[in-house]
Amino acid sequence: MMIAEILSPTRVQAELKGRTKAEIVVELGHLLADPKAGRSAEQVAAVLRERERISSTAIGGGIAIPHGRMTQASAITLAFARSAAGVDFESVDAQPTHLFFALLAPDDAAAQHLKALARISRILKNDELRERLKQLSTAEGLLAAILEEDARV
Repeated sequence: MMIAEILSPTRVQAELKGRTKAEIVVELGHLLADPKAGRSAEQVAAVLRERERISSTAIGGGIAIPHGRMTQASAITLAFARSAAGVDFESVDAQPTHLFFALLAPDDAAAQHLKALARISRILKNDELRERLKQLSTAEGLLAAILEEDARV
C-alpha cells in the first residue's frame, strides 16, 4: 500500500490551530470527516480519542499517528497535519509533537490498517523527511515531500 493511494490533497493541513491534544484530535476529525459517507468530524474525533485513551499514538521524534477503525469508513483514509509550535501529545519521549498522520480504516480492514501504519512508519524513518516536514509551510509542499518519499522507499 502506498501513501499516495490513501492521502488526498484535501486532507493535508499546513498548520494546526490547536494547542492541546484535545483540540488537535478535533481538527484531525475534521480532516478525516466525510459527510457524504455519513462520517462526521465528531464521530471521527471520538474514534481517535478512544484510541488515545488506550495509549498515546505519539511515537517520539515529534511524530504522532492517531488512528482508528469505524463502520462509516468505506476505505483506508489518511490525513496529515503539522504544528510548527508543537503540542503536548503525551509522547513517549516527552517532547512536543509536530507531525500528525491520522489514519482511519473500515472496521473489517484490520490487515490493511496495519499495512498503512507500517507504510507510514517506513517513510518516517527518513530523518531528512521529518525535518523537511517540520519546516515546510504549505499544504502543497508537505504533500509533495510525503509523496516523494513514498515513491522512493
